[in-house]
Amino acid sequence: MNETFMKEKPVLPLLVSMALPNVISMLVNSLYNIVDSLFVARISEDAMTALSLVFPIQNFANAIAIGFGIGINAMIALYLGAGDHKKAETAATHGMALSLIHGILITILSIAIMPGFLRRFTGDESLISSGITYSTIVFLFATINMAGLAFEKMFQAVGRMKVTMAALIFGCVCNILLDPILIFGLGPVPAMGIAGAALATGIGQLLSLCVYLFVYARIELPVRLRRSCLHPDAALDKRLYGIGVPAILNLALPSLLVTFLNGLLAGFSQSYVVVLGIYYKLQTFLYLPANGIVQGMRPLIGYNYGARQHARVKKLYELTLIMSAAIMAAGTLICLFASRPLMQLFTSNPETIAIGQTALRIICLGFVVSAVSTTSSGALEGLGKGTESLVISLCRYLLFIMPLAAVLCHFLGANGVWHAFWITEALSALVAYPVYRRAVGKR
Repeated sequence: MNETFMKEKPVLPLLVSMALPNVISMLVNSLYNIVDSLFVARISEDAMTALSLVFPIQNFANAIAIGFGIGINAMIALYLGAGDHKKAETAATHGMALSLIHGILITILSIAIMPGFLRRFTGDESLISSGITYSTIVFLFATINMAGLAFEKMFQAVGRMKVTMAALIFGCVCNILLDPILIFGLGPVPAMGIAGAALATGIGQLLSLCVYLFVYARIELPVRLRRSCLHPDAALDKRLYGIGVPAILNLALPSLLVTFLNGLLAGFSQSYVVVLGIYYKLQTFLYLPANGIVQGMRPLIGYNYGARQHARVKKLYELTLIMSAAIMAAGTLICLFASRPLMQLFTSNPETIAIGQTALRIICLGFVVSAVSTTSSGALEGLGKGTESLVISLCRYLLFIMPLAAVLCHFLGANGVWHAFWITEALSALVAYPVYRRAVGKR
């Protein structure tokens, strides 16, 4: 299959065909995240708190994998659009090699810093022990996760979205099936508690990588990993990091934000920290499907930009924005009218449920307008304009929400944190669209 279909097929059916497998993948991944949390919550609320405290570092590790993968994706798509297959293969090969190096470094550094990191937020030794147990196992699989996500972005760059969907679904289903077996024990398998949840996650990531390797070995792709492409190419690596580092920061900034907000909320009650962790679990069910559409757009917009099809670039952006906003509107209604049942999925503590209801109903007010920022940021990454994308994310996760949360807490108590979310989304949208228009105007 020739990748030129990206500039020849009508835009709407093309975007739907590329986005739908990603949306399905993201929904399955969202389901996994929620089911995984449900099983952990059944261990104890302390176990759920441990996961919430580990989340920032775990999210940062995933940000490196996905963010650098976005750099790989963008470079492959741009070179293919320009007709330079050799350079596209060199980008894929260098990207994979660097991803493996990143994985090894993350394993070593994350395991080393975790004890000190956890002690910044709690003095409860049982919580610290649970967090260390979970994180150590998860980070031992970091290199496997890096390789799997590099393959994912490579397959997406050449339009093989069904392969990435299959790999993610296999991994998530395996994880869901293994969770109760490893956490609570079954037959000869002993109950492992929170360590079982971590091991299930790692095995799921390994299975996804195996799917990619199986497919890669058996089908022809426009881009292959080649030993001959491993020769030094500083200019190419600079471009990979030029897109990848801003994308990593885009994805890592939520970790910094969660760490900051945990510090604010812990001053009121540990229940607020739990609610924030639950919110981010629920958020994946909304933002990941929308992100699936953005992922479908990213290689298309990069390919067409490389091929100088600027009218198609404009239409791809507009359609993605509309589709993302529709998903977020549905999420707003769910959070407004089903906030209590959603919280009851994760906790039976009346205080936590009450706090969570209020949080969801306030935060969701910014869901629809957030589509402007997420679509603009994703489009800029696909166009290879990582710095401009980073500007938008800095506004969303640093420049606006942190000062707002700190100030509003003084006037509204812990609820000030929840109000900071929707105000930030409105302000970020006012920044995002002009930044995108200005960047696209630069030919």
